[in-house]
Amino acid sequence: MKKSYYNNRKKKARQNRTKGKGARRFKESMTGFLFLLPALLPLLVFWVGPVLYSLWLSFTDWDMMSPEIHFVGLSNYKSLIGQSDFMAVLQNTLVFALGSVIPTILLGLLAALALSSAKKGTRIYRMVMFAPYITPMVAVSIVWSWIFEPRAGILNYVLSFLGIHGLKWIQSRNTAMLSVIIVTVWKQIGWTLLFYLEALQKVPGNLLEAAAIDGAGKVKRFLKITLPMISPTTFFLLIITTINSLQAYDQIQVLTQGGPAGSTRTLLYYYYQEAFESFHTGKASAVAVILVLITVILSLAETKVSRKYIYYE
Repeated sequence: MKKSYYNNRKKKARQNRTKGKGARRFKESMTGFLFLLPALLPLLVFWVGPVLYSLWLSFTDWDMMSPEIHFVGLSNYKSLIGQSDFMAVLQNTLVFALGSVIPTILLGLLAALALSSAKKGTRIYRMVMFAPYITPMVAVSIVWSWIFEPRAGILNYVLSFLGIHGLKWIQSRNTAMLSVIIVTVWKQIGWTLLFYLEALQKVPGNLLEAAAIDGAGKVKRFLKITLPMISPTTFFLLIITTINSLQAYDQIQVLTQGGPAGSTRTLLYYYYQEAFESFHTGKASAVAVILVLITVILSLAETKVSRKYIYYE
């Protein structure tokens, strides 16, 4: 009897301690939530709320004018998938993403390697190369529109001086996308340059010296040591530049307005046209949802690949 009595007392004591810990944890969680609430409220009001509202609008036929909103289910998504113009927009988006992300990272890395080996004037070079990034995209695009001008533009003048026939650049559907990519890459190189310069400084010098003593050349040391050591920076830049490429709008609006013949119309610009030119708000919201899904899928895919190929100390 005494043994069972003491066992019951111990069991009740453990239960009371568990309840006490649970109550303390709940109190601590609520206290933390109250401290975070001032920062969460703007996020909920200006980000989560609009995202959920856009998701709901994608299932409607609202035209931004009429007071009535009708639920149409998946009709907007079905019409987009079966539309040839939308398929062309997806293709343009893919071409622009690949054409801007890969050169931006490669040229930024090459510029960082060149500057890291320079002995003098590195600060001036950094400032000159970073200046385009802090310049508004609209201003950059206006200047480049003058550069791309077929008759009086400086770019065709340089080409003619070299004996190369000038191009129509933003006025031709064959070169318009290339023109937008050139502006985008030119603006972002300085940004990737700074990240790579910082990453290259953190590569252990003793590893490079040991590899050199073992007979490894510069190329082999770069491929086997430097490149793996800066792979986290490369992964970060890959994610950010991919997202930026999917959100490109300013340079397209200023340079080509999605033309000629829709050759530079990407997803975000297509969203703008459907929402604020055609007033197909429901359809435009569906485009926005698809854009978000593509961004999430690409980010998850890149993250999964990074687990295998990215080196973390």
